[in-house]
Amino acid sequence: MTEAFIYDAVRTPRGKGKKDGSLHQVTPIHLVANLLWALEKRNNLDTSLVDDIVLGCVTPVGEQGADIARVAAIYAKWAESVAGVTQSRFCASGLESVNLAAMKVMSGFEDLVVAGGVESMSRWAMGTDGGAWAMDPRVNQQTGFAPQGIGADTIATLEGWSREDVDNFAVASQKKAAHAREKGYFSKSLIPVTDINGMVVLDNDEFIRADASLEGLSGLKPSFEAMGQMGFDATILRKYTTLEKINHVHHAGNSSGIVDGAGLMLIGSKKMGRKLGLKPRARIVQTAVIGSEPTIMLTGIGPASKKALGKAKMSAKDIDLFEINEAFAAVVMRAQRDLDIDPAKVNVNGGSIAMGHPLGATGCIVLGTLLDELERQNKQTGLASLCVGAGMGIATIIERV
Repeated sequence: MTEAFIYDAVRTPRGKGKKDGSLHQVTPIHLVANLLWALEKRNNLDTSLVDDIVLGCVTPVGEQGADIARVAAIYAKWAESVAGVTQSRFCASGLESVNLAAMKVMSGFEDLVVAGGVESMSRWAMGTDGGAWAMDPRVNQQTGFAPQGIGADTIATLEGWSREDVDNFAVASQKKAAHAREKGYFSKSLIPVTDINGMVVLDNDEFIRADASLEGLSGLKPSFEAMGQMGFDATILRKYTTLEKINHVHHAGNSSGIVDGAGLMLIGSKKMGRKLGLKPRARIVQTAVIGSEPTIMLTGIGPASKKALGKAKMSAKDIDLFEINEAFAAVVMRAQRDLDIDPAKVNVNGGSIAMGHPLGATGCIVLGTLLDELERQNKQTGLASLCVGAGMGIATIIERV
């Protein structure tokens, strides 16, 4: 079987996902094109050698619809022969794109694939595309649906974690991200977004709050308590009968931020890398996806990571660094417990609580962040993982070469 290598990783800064955010006026397709141009320039890339672009997008409607991957290739004036496909595995879409690209290369069917994702959350809010999972009452009832935030609160309740516990996790994420930005740890992969005139629109992650404190977060009201009172707490309690009530501890300060952004990777075979004169940065060792309990919805990181590790004949102790998407504080805390890993190895430069979670792009972005940090620390192995909507988990293991 052919091995799949990461030759490059690029991402946009993450802009606040509101109308006053710096990237609100930038269309999703332009976010992607900015990165396609960067890949082409950084690698002196003959784009006619790229077989496909695999792009994740969780809300593929409007400007993000109509197979944005292929249209972005045309818009960026890449070779006409470059194909493109857009897919969604909810929050894991960006990492799923990388994994699919790796499978294409490892099968020998294709030699060079661009993979990643995009989400403009200031222009297209979560849920804009509808779907029976959240929108159809009969499906809600039959599947035991509850919003993700209530699932996160349920994890905290089951584990006995207090509001202060999850707030402490969030403050640490902010401090680490602010430090990493100040030290330039993101600079290798971060590509400033420019407008059609070449003027810089945004060149840093603007969601980070360096002044975050436990005292400041303590004043925020729980975000999901009202939803729970509408009947979703009852849905949880019917399934988790040992609980008397849900302790609602998550809010805007300890949950992932709503942002705009995109990320891409260049994935190829060793033979194609030699042809292009490129040095591989990492090998994709193993990937895995699993289904998990759909009502809580957010517990799939541990099982997916264990599946990937098992297939690679590795254990969590063999991994130097972890990137676990900070959908909510309790999600990462639960994953750390499930995998029995040292928190000092996890999200060492902060995560989505501090920098935001551009849904379709995040998986690719966190894998790129992981690779950059492995190189900075001169370490070898890393694992990236995300919880996924509708109760799933995804994991990818990489090894520097």
